[in-house]
Amino acid sequence: MINSADAIEGIADDQQPPAYGYLDIDPDTARRASRTYWDDAAADYQAEHGAFLGDSDFCWSPEGLRESELRLLGDVAGRTVLEVGCGGAQCARWLRRHGARVVGFDLSGGQLAQARAYAASTGIEVALVQADAVALPFANESVDVACSAFGAVPFVADSGAVMREIARVLRPGGRWVFSTTHPFVWCLPDDPDEHGLRVFHSYFDRRAYTEHDDSGQAIYTETHRTIGDRVREIVAAGLILHDIIEPEWPAGEERTWGQWGPVRGRYVPSTAIFVTSRPTARQLS
Repeated sequence: MINSADAIEGIADDQQPPAYGYLDIDPDTARRASRTYWDDAAADYQAEHGAFLGDSDFCWSPEGLRESELRLLGDVAGRTVLEVGCGGAQCARWLRRHGARVVGFDLSGGQLAQARAYAASTGIEVALVQADAVALPFANESVDVACSAFGAVPFVADSGAVMREIARVLRPGGRWVFSTTHPFVWCLPDDPDEHGLRVFHSYFDRRAYTEHDDSGQAIYTETHRTIGDRVREIVAAGLILHDIIEPEWPAGEERTWGQWGPVRGRYVPSTAIFVTSRPTARQLS
């Protein structure tokens, strides 16, 4: 993620991409970059954050919001639940422990390898599928609940396609809840302290933040949508938006995680949680 106002914001067509900057990207580039990045980073990510996430817990965000307290998904017992961009599938195992029939999917084979290792150590097995969030290998109206804790949505070029796919596989009345980086922090340096409170980038720049290797290949991409963009994508997919949760930093918590921390967290939210559902026939009438 970006730490400086000095990044190159775009390149000419005949130039090699910079080491990092803001660029328009196509879906295939985003897909390849995300798979490459998370395959390489999965083990280190789980080693660094695994203790905080737990091996079978459902954490919505670095602020520490957990499904056991928020109950955004409702009663999952007996429900078919899809975890989108499951990573190590910690959330999927929590859901399984609470009686759900769970499928976790992720684009990254490296992340799914971590999920299988957690399953072996905990004895909690969930179905795992390697899949792309913009082309789900699931039948129409086959899922009661879909959820994602920072999975897939920030890393695809077309997050509207993710909303449409989730709407397709949800049964009427089914809930879709996802957390992602709060759009406002796109304007700020990626620092959790006072240096991260300086606006240096346009909120309205929808180009992806992209990192490249020495050969010019994208190895990390993260896309940006404004709050309004997110609302429009949700509504255009035929979903109902019930709530947007913007967590405050918890009192007494001094730990930092990347750009998340107590100094900046006292002033601006770094996470947004969108609570949506597919309407029932009655709601449509």
